[in-house]
Amino acid sequence: MNTPIQTPAQGRDPTSVLPARPMLHIDLLLALGAIGLGVVSLVTLADLSHSQMVRQGAFLGLGLVAMLGLSRVDYSRLRELKWGLYVILVGAILMVIGLGHSISGTGSTRSITISAFSFQASEFGKVLLIVFLAAFVVDSSRKTSGRELVARVMLLALAPAMLVIAEPDLGSGLVYIAIAVVLLYISGAAWQHLAALAALGVVAFVVVVVVMPAVGIHALHTQVSRLEAFLHPSSNPNKAGYQQHESTVAIGAGGKLGRGAATSQTTLGLVPEPTTDFIFAVIGERFGFAGAAVVLSLYALVIWRTLRIVVAAKNLFGALLAAGVAAMFTFQVFVNVGVAVGILPVTGVTLPLVSYGGSSVLTTFLALGLLQSIHAQARMVAATKGRVLSI
Repeated sequence: MNTPIQTPAQGRDPTSVLPARPMLHIDLLLALGAIGLGVVSLVTLADLSHSQMVRQGAFLGLGLVAMLGLSRVDYSRLRELKWGLYVILVGAILMVIGLGHSISGTGSTRSITISAFSFQASEFGKVLLIVFLAAFVVDSSRKTSGRELVARVMLLALAPAMLVIAEPDLGSGLVYIAIAVVLLYISGAAWQHLAALAALGVVAFVVVVVVMPAVGIHALHTQVSRLEAFLHPSSNPNKAGYQQHESTVAIGAGGKLGRGAATSQTTLGLVPEPTTDFIFAVIGERFGFAGAAVVLSLYALVIWRTLRIVVAAKNLFGALLAAGVAAMFTFQVFVNVGVAVGILPVTGVTLPLVSYGGSSVLTTFLALGLLQSIHAQARMVAATKGRVLSI
């Protein structure tokens, strides 16, 4: 029988009185939501590419094993490794920039091929950044003023984010920034400081999109052209705006119940990147509004369970980890679906667990494994206090 846990002092962790290898207590609804999205991915890929479906199935299986394995690890131990993880994060991104190759002929250097596996550091970096920033906030909050903490967290997040954007991979860079902002909010940053961050973001956007092109400096040229195509879709529909135009046509063609095997926009290759960035368009055309609603409901289930874990976490570090995962997941779903339906400009963000890609699938399952570890530890702490966490 475990020794009852006393209320820990600030900065201390009750982990030491918990078993080193706890019983497996997973959040079943969270796991079922993830498995459901994996099934959606396989069914959607089946008509597009058999080889990709097989590889995706292998990555989903490996990811499930990784999630279950990580759920048995005490996440609190990761707090001691924060600087090592940050060095790995930045070093891996620099390695990709120096040694990587272009994806899909776009000129974006985003991955390194190791045997048959393409390693995308920017994907795995999302989880590394969440762990690092959560640990940094917990360790620094007691000895750093609020304004100074906000500045340090944003600088530490912007360093890898700018490197990723330079690949160029604007979507992943924006995910990094979203993670940092959410962690600051959950940690209790003053609204004045968050408002100042928002103002700086607006200024940076205006400088990059308006001022720099006006003086002949074309930074992020591809992303700026996509933004212009989004703002003026009829001006150049056959170039920068082509992807989004075909995506919205495909989704509209799906109607209420979808076209099933009679799909044309996606199966005939009219929608670019149908297995990755625009896979939601494939779902919309094949399964219609009903299918899209099911997929979004599965995402809502995963996000809901993640937010419950944020609340139930046994300590601040766990709450921040779960909040970072929630930010990563929610931001990617919102942006990917928003791009597919035409309400956001194209940024190149994958749809978690549905888009094809080993790095993306494994990264998401690692994040889910952290959530399961936080959930398991919270249940153990609750049990030692004579109460049970509700489902």
